[in-house]
Parts: sequence; structure tokens; C-alpha cells
Amino acid sequence: MTASEPALRQIDTTRPHAARVYDWFLGGKDNYPVDARLGEQLMAIEPGAPRAARANRWFMQRATRLLAGEAGIRQFLDIGSGIPTEPNLHQIAQAAAPQARVVYVDHDPIVLAQADSLLHGTEEGVTEYLQADAREPERILELAARTLDFGRPVALSLIALLHFVADADGAYELVDTLVDALAPGSCLVLSAMTADLEPENVRRGIEAYAAGGVTLVARPHAEVSRFFKGLDLFPPGVVSVADWRPELAEDEWDLGPGPISVYGGVGIKR
Repeated sequence: MTASEPALRQIDTTRPHAARVYDWFLGGKDNYPVDARLGEQLMAIEPGAPRAARANRWFMQRATRLLAGEAGIRQFLDIGSGIPTEPNLHQIAQAAAPQARVVYVDHDPIVLAQADSLLHGTEEGVTEYLQADAREPERILELAARTLDFGRPVALSLIALLHFVADADGAYELVDTLVDALAPGSCLVLSAMTADLEPENVRRGIEAYAAGGVTLVARPHAEVSRFFKGLDLFPPGVVSVADWRPELAEDEWDLGPGPISVYGGVGIKR
């Protein structure tokens, strides 16, 4: 899929969007004044908010580096991929394994408008983009099966996605459906916001997002760990994303002091 005028026309620039605020935190250019205003409001509450966005992004890169390298995974399904930010998942995976096959999934029209940026992979591998809603896992699996072989291991990435899906909207069922469809040896990479480490700042941040029309769910450690039910966790388990396998870091810099209120982990299906 490629950028199109209809996709661009679907973008609502009158209300902030979580993916565009995230892009603003990362120093990207695919955001609008309304997103920058919310980002500034959040930074007034928590000046370290961009640190969490960067730490989460770097967690994705380290996890992908581990799975494409040490774990030997050659297929990746990234749901809720967000606005392209280099290096993206396929660049990390295909640097380790040029033949890797990567499918990105998102339903945001701004991601569709930027899809060309997601499709420049290696000649040996495959990089595809699907426009689909994360809350329709069966449809995602059906569409992704055109590119991925679900009879072989797949790395499923749900990065900073589940805090946009409430329990009542089937967050755990969504993950169960996706993981159940994966072959043994497949892995789940997941990160989600928590209020465990900075309860007051996170509460105020959630309220600021809510005022902008974006609903967030902060989960304690036990509830984030529950997403990995039945999977064996890679060390060090479910931890703040800043503390997950720092030895795998490349091109990262010191985040400075203070907690990062995002838990992350990687589990393998036996």
C-alpha cells in the first residue's frame, strides 16, 4: 500500500492523536500543532515524557535485535506499528537477517499516508503494510498469512499498543487470539504503560490525554505480566523498558535519572 490523497484527507488535524504526539516526542515531523500542544502540556506535567517514548522505541529495537539474531526468528508481525521512525523494525531485523519477512499493521490514516517509508526493505526479504484495526485480530491473521507462514515461528510485536485497549474492550482476549495462532518457537514482544513507578504523574498524564479525546489504561506489573500467560519470559522478565537487556543497545544515549513508566518483556511460546 502507498500514500494516497484519500488517506491524507482522512487525517483529523483538529484533535490530537496519540501516535502523532509520540512522533513529536521522538522529534519527528509527522505531527500537527494540536499534537505539539498536547505534548507540551504533558511535558509540563512530566518533563521526562519524551524519555519514555525514546526508551520504548529503543526497547523495540533491542528486542528485535535479539530475536532476529540470537533467537533466529525470520518472520515479524508488528501490530500498531505507528508512524515510521528510523531505524524501524524491518531495518533492525533485516540487518541481522536480510531474508526476514516483516508485516506492519496499523489503522491510522497518517501511517497509511507514510506507508512508502515502511516498504523499503532488503531485496532478499519482504516488507508489507496492512491497514487494519488491532481489535480485529482474526482479520489481521488472515491478511498477514498472505506474507507470513504461521506454521513457522513469528515474532509478534505489540509495542505501546495495549494501553489504548481497556480490559472491557478485550485486551487480554486480543493477545490470546494472536498468540494462539502462532507456532511453537514464536515470541511476543510487548510494552505497556504503568502507574506503578510514578502514580501521580501518570494519573495527570492520563487526564491530559483524556481531555484531548484519547483514552489510556495504566496497568500494574501483575496485569502487564498477565499478557505473557503460558509463555516463557526471556531474562530479565517484565521490567521497565529502560532496564530490558541494555547490553543489546546501539546508538542510544543516556536517558538521565528517573523512572520510565512503561513495562516491557519478551516471551517465547514452547
